[in-house]
Amino acid sequence: MAESSWEVCDIQKEKIKKLIGNLLKAGDTWYLIDSKWFKQWQNYVGYNSWDTSLVGDKSANPGPIDNNPLFKEGTNTLRQQLMENIDFTVVPEEAWNSLVQWYTLTEGQEPIARKVIDQGIFNKNCNIEIYLIDLKLCHHNNMDSPETEYFSRMTTLEQVEKTMRKLFNISDDKEVRLWSKYMNNMYEQLKRLSNTLQEASLYPGQVILIEEKNANGTWPRQEKHHSIITSSGAIGDVPATRNYSGSSEVVYDSSYSNNGYRSSFTPGLCGLNNLGNTCFMNSAIQCLSNVPSLTEYMLSGQWKEELNCENPLGMHGEIASSYAELIKNMWSGKNATTVPRQFKVAVGHFKPEFSGYQQQDSQELMAFLLDGLHEDLNRIRKKPYIETKEADNRPDEEVAMETWQDYTRRNNSVIVDIFHGLLKSTLVCPECSKVSVKFDPFCYLSLPLPVKKERQMTVFFVPLNPKLNIRQCKLTLPKMGVIGDLCHAVAVLTGAPQDKLVVADVYNHRFHKFFLVQEQLSHITEKDDIFVYEVPINTLEDPDTIVLPVYMRETRGKSGHNNIGYTQLFGQPLLIPLPRNNCTYDVVYKALLDRMVRFIHCPESSNSSSSVSLSEEDSSSSLEKEDNVNNCDNDACNNINETDELGVKNVVTDVNSMELEGGFVVPEKKARMFILRLVNSFGSTDLDEISDDGIPIKFNNHSYLAADWTSKAKELYYNEKEAEAFIVDESMHQRPAPKKTIQLTDCLQLFTTMEKLGEQDPWDSMSDDAFVNRSNAWYCPACKKHQQATKKFDIWNLPKILVIHLKRFSYNRYWRDKLDTFIDYPVKDLDMSEFVINPKRGPALYDLIAVSNHYGGMGVGHYTAYAKNKDLNQWFYFDDSSVTKASEESVVTKAGYVLVYQLKTLNRNSNSLTAGSGSTKASTQTHCEIAMADSTTQSDSVNDTMDTD
Repeated sequence: MAESSWEVCDIQKEKIKKLIGNLLKAGDTWYLIDSKWFKQWQNYVGYNSWDTSLVGDKSANPGPIDNNPLFKEGTNTLRQQLMENIDFTVVPEEAWNSLVQWYTLTEGQEPIARKVIDQGIFNKNCNIEIYLIDLKLCHHNNMDSPETEYFSRMTTLEQVEKTMRKLFNISDDKEVRLWSKYMNNMYEQLKRLSNTLQEASLYPGQVILIEEKNANGTWPRQEKHHSIITSSGAIGDVPATRNYSGSSEVVYDSSYSNNGYRSSFTPGLCGLNNLGNTCFMNSAIQCLSNVPSLTEYMLSGQWKEELNCENPLGMHGEIASSYAELIKNMWSGKNATTVPRQFKVAVGHFKPEFSGYQQQDSQELMAFLLDGLHEDLNRIRKKPYIETKEADNRPDEEVAMETWQDYTRRNNSVIVDIFHGLLKSTLVCPECSKVSVKFDPFCYLSLPLPVKKERQMTVFFVPLNPKLNIRQCKLTLPKMGVIGDLCHAVAVLTGAPQDKLVVADVYNHRFHKFFLVQEQLSHITEKDDIFVYEVPINTLEDPDTIVLPVYMRETRGKSGHNNIGYTQLFGQPLLIPLPRNNCTYDVVYKALLDRMVRFIHCPESSNSSSSVSLSEEDSSSSLEKEDNVNNCDNDACNNINETDELGVKNVVTDVNSMELEGGFVVPEKKARMFILRLVNSFGSTDLDEISDDGIPIKFNNHSYLAADWTSKAKELYYNEKEAEAFIVDESMHQRPAPKKTIQLTDCLQLFTTMEKLGEQDPWDSMSDDAFVNRSNAWYCPACKKHQQATKKFDIWNLPKILVIHLKRFSYNRYWRDKLDTFIDYPVKDLDMSEFVINPKRGPALYDLIAVSNHYGGMGVGHYTAYAKNKDLNQWFYFDDSSVTKASEESVVTKAGYVLVYQLKTLNRNSNSLTAGSGSTKASTQTHCEIAMADSTTQSDSVNDTMDTD
């Protein structure tokens, strides 16, 4: 791209900004771009109005688009768990074409094009399909060697069949059938070929089998003995001549398993097959399946009488119907495992983020399911408009009763009966002392964990002394700290001066970002490679010394229609201190050699018989290589003759020499192992070749250098292994201090502790902070302005089933973390009475009946569940399709994430519900209503609107 001006950059900025604002439209093509390249481009064109210091600066030019960091090393396959705006940015086709026209695409790379697809049915949601589905395709006669092919979720089964016909040389007139294979040798025939892969709920890695019809009209799979599970859950033998028609069927193939099949199983002890990263869903389902009162309600068929398909806030009855069918299969006593396919499809229709196959959160799924069941089973057919009023210093009993009665006039379902309680929130203005009291229903409690707000970070310290190795260190830093805290920790650990440390994000052999001391540590992600460089100055404006970034590049052979060479970055980038005045090419060259003293080799003598050319093309030019690298003399450098056009400089004989601090003797003339060039900040575009003429060079704080090596010179003189070597500091092996055991009651106490609201806190919409519940400043109706009020939660009434969510995950747009802190939660007799402020509270003693567990880190973990079977009064461990007996002691682990408690009085009494549609009899009263039965009658005055929906 030609040298740009402010005007050109402004044209580019406005064009791309407008195009990126385009709405997603199904069928359109968008393109992935590495986020770090895109952010560099934004700096170059002044995309953000507050950051225009580098607009049009040649050093900020990002050069060719480089998406290499998005791929698994050495492949064209995208890395897993890539996150938009952190790892990549997406742009529409026109924007991509413009960027490629302006900057080109890195040699050898292909565009990453992705289609926009529709997800959901009633709630349409367009998404860019970042990850394609990989299906393992195999022929019936050879299931041991599947072929992996990638498809869009919008691909139909008919298109998959065509691919398989071509793959296995099956003619178009040959009748075939497709089957999907699950765990435990379960096979399901794929009949509706018009269905897309998304509609068929096929997941990445799914095995798809194709079988050809025999000449006698039978099918190969019919000739073996099978057991079949139909959609109703019934099991039966499949006759050899069975005609497969009607609803979908799941087949157990005895020819592929040594296990026998029983005619009955224990109700409720039914595993759920993993449909591809659906362990989160399976865990949530197993927890709710073992809530006796809810399961008995679903099994009784009472849900059909209360099904509300007309509720505009509901799911048209689909969630309730599919969940009821799933529970029926799980508790029929006929299945050891079942495939929750239809339930997943229904959930995906209304919550598109659950329709794919990325790992999700079991608590989020559970919350969505409870809300969906509530709206699908809401006994209120037409919700009345209700206005509420301020507490205005009225008694809590009166306001609480009023709130609950208003709420149940719009929300009355089995979910409200079982799961809903009531919270009191109190806000106090710090200026006028205005007190605002509000009561809100809740379905679960999300509890913060009382742990220190710290994170551990691994960094690489690069000492100023070039003879010392890089040092890998582990630091313990405040989560909400700044880069200055990181520098302080490095200084304490290494003894380096804190004010002479430069913190950089290094990726793909280049500097992506230099951090300012006041920048938030939260901007550093767990994927970033952070290097901390010790430098001799403490300010960019030092009058005598300037520190320049230097990249190592290897010049490669000629390619392309222009027959020109190209460069490739290697090694770690360096920071080189140089004098601001009288800084010639030779001074830079010698400073760089000194910086690399530990890992480059100079030739020692000319008496060796092994002569190797530095040039990739000219064999007449040679250098002689010796093993000993310590006592370099003039003769060795004099062997560098007229060399290749890709980089090695001319050399003259009979030169004087000059000794460096590192032990090298370098000729004063042009004996160069590499050549120096001014480049952009990505090292991808040459700006100028520096003249080796002895004239001082003027650098500025935006200058970047590249040391270009020919492949032969790099092979002879650059020791990559030594350059990449680092010392592992003792801090890497230090075990964290033993953590104090945290009781569940500690979490409850923190939840009910008064806190101060944040002022315009940017974490509000994204953070699940483990220590403080952050939210935006509160608007005080008395002061008529936003205030950092104090806020306090109190529990007013408890539900029959208390769901507790432990807030283990902490994240923002840059950084994610999980707290593996052990929380000691009681299996029996959880006493909630001390946390309930209602003086007329009901029973508050609970027993644990289910736990959703999470193992591993953010996005890469695994969910399981513990649950207590209501019939056997025994704990079991549910791990997808596997169900095993568990002891009561094994239920409490550091993996506990969502806890489900049952009111102890329900253990002694019947769990069944007898409420009828629209019933207001005493038998339908919730635990909240019973607790508030004697409260003050509500007032009729109104002020503002309440709608908790």
